[in-house]
Amino acid sequence: MVSTAPRSANEDPDAEGTVHLTVAQAALRFLENQYVERDGVRNRFFAGCLGIFGHGNVAGVGQALLQAEIDAAEAGTIPELPYVPGRNEQAMVHTAVAYARQKNRLQTWVVSSSVGPGSTNMLTGAALATINRLPVLLLPADTFATRASAPVLQELELPSSGDVTVNDAFKPLSRYFDRVWRPEQLSAALLGAMRVLTDPAETGAATVAIPQDVQAHAFDWPRSLFAPRTWHVARPLPERSVLTRVADIIRSAQNPLIIAGGGVIYSGATDALAAFVEQTGVAVGLTQAGKGSLASDHPQSLGAIGSTGTTAANTLAADADVVIGIGTRYSDFTTASRTAFAHPNVQFVNINVASLDSVKQGGVSVIADAREALEALGPLLGDYCVSQEYRTRTRELVSRWEAKVESVYRITDDTRQVNQSQVVGLANTLSDPRDVVVGAAGSLPGDLHKLWRTRDAKGYHVEYGFSCMGYEIAGGVGVKMACPDRDVFVMVGDGSYLMMANELVTAVQENLKLIVILVQNHGFASIGSLSESVGSQRFGTEYRRRGGSGRLDGEVLPVDLAANAASLGVDVIRVKTAAEFADAVKVAKAGETTTVIHVETDPRSPGPDSESWWDVPVSSTSTLDSTRTAYETYAQWKKIQRPFLRPSGN
Repeated sequence: MVSTAPRSANEDPDAEGTVHLTVAQAALRFLENQYVERDGVRNRFFAGCLGIFGHGNVAGVGQALLQAEIDAAEAGTIPELPYVPGRNEQAMVHTAVAYARQKNRLQTWVVSSSVGPGSTNMLTGAALATINRLPVLLLPADTFATRASAPVLQELELPSSGDVTVNDAFKPLSRYFDRVWRPEQLSAALLGAMRVLTDPAETGAATVAIPQDVQAHAFDWPRSLFAPRTWHVARPLPERSVLTRVADIIRSAQNPLIIAGGGVIYSGATDALAAFVEQTGVAVGLTQAGKGSLASDHPQSLGAIGSTGTTAANTLAADADVVIGIGTRYSDFTTASRTAFAHPNVQFVNINVASLDSVKQGGVSVIADAREALEALGPLLGDYCVSQEYRTRTRELVSRWEAKVESVYRITDDTRQVNQSQVVGLANTLSDPRDVVVGAAGSLPGDLHKLWRTRDAKGYHVEYGFSCMGYEIAGGVGVKMACPDRDVFVMVGDGSYLMMANELVTAVQENLKLIVILVQNHGFASIGSLSESVGSQRFGTEYRRRGGSGRLDGEVLPVDLAANAASLGVDVIRVKTAAEFADAVKVAKAGETTTVIHVETDPRSPGPDSESWWDVPVSSTSTLDSTRTAYETYAQWKKIQRPFLRPSGN
């Protein structure tokens, strides 16, 4: 008989001896006793477990979660790992990742799935977590270790290998992967996962696949496995000799520029960054993940940089002779596909906990925590400061951009249909300083990056490492779980909404309040614009019926997304004008439940131009005039693209 070994309030995990548990029960008991500590502040690492049950995890992880919930109820407490059922496995990973980002990577969730499609649904989420360097623990169920019933339902069979399952697809998408074939392997697998999850330089998706028969198998575990374990989240210190070299490079700069990435926020280095730029006068461009590192109204803030950047940041980037990247991985949107930095002798200094990012652009590598590096670098610069001419130019460029933002925000008639830029402006103006805006894919991230005025370091949450459609609502759920005292504005286009609206049900289930702004433009607005720019005439990007010509050029599809949202149990407000939108936001903020504000906009009314570029190859031969013209433009940009291979600081 298998013993469930219920928890005892008097149980001493450090005591000698063993405890009889299934592998799933042991795994969850181990996970609920994992803590992290940074700067003397300690907290439990896993907030709970998100899951969808099916064959593979219902009798293992599912039973263990049920047992824990009953044990807690009988003890008059709540489970250490509360269970939250989701609606889609990919979405559950997004929720966990959003939570981890909001918590500066110091806390996350476990995500459990069933065999087969339940597991493979998590692959997109795993890639997103790893690309964005955000921790999440995935427990995909696997087929039988014994193969006693092979092939089981949903099992992949390969004629060339008997031990491959669909979960092998997680290997290139995870920062850590292991499969527990026997109970004795569990402790090493979980310790390995924790090592990666709590390492700022290595973190991402950690995947531990456990076959369904192994999950239910009982074993005598050493009690010491379940002792509370605290993982120290390190702040790597910069080497003095490297900082001295970096200080010399910065002191030589006439037109320096800082690029602040997500590492600034995750490090808690926002105050250190503000102090550094106030000392030196160096202006700051912000990546998508780094937006919030410096408040939008700070004198040294240029706003967004790169392909979706401001003209202020991109103008200074073009002239920068020293670029100081802090906590950025230099994505192609940040560098405008390596066309943003035009100075012939530009040098790069890269401060990052990850060596992978610290060597990019041929830069001088400073492998260090952002806060520690900034605080150590300031004194080494002595009285170095940018010129008055530099400061004046910065103010003028920012002032011109702000005037442009005001012009696109301006509403001269609040009874007319609004465009997307105006929707962003209204939401920004009507939100409170600590409210959080969430976005992910389509044209909204570009407009948010350029136009949203951040007032709080954690007030901007746009997933743009993977730019994953469907992230928005699931991510909003995670953000709200992480900070229940803030209002969360989820901005999502109709294309992305249709891919994964289902987590509205999870918000209702968990009594979470989201303010979802659903922008209906009847198609893929961002890809439509991109299609037009590469000469493809917005082909296949509008939601239309197939017409008599056989093409998708008929009438607009009669899709009612507001009715769809209402059917999922949330409040819905339909608006068309600025006045109606403002009233709807006020109602939503005053309410206590999730509200979807459905607003129609014109997809052909773009936001202000960043005067920058993104490298998307154009067909080099075509009979279409639009494609030939686009290729000529593309060829001109390619001429100024640079490899940045020359070592900096030589």
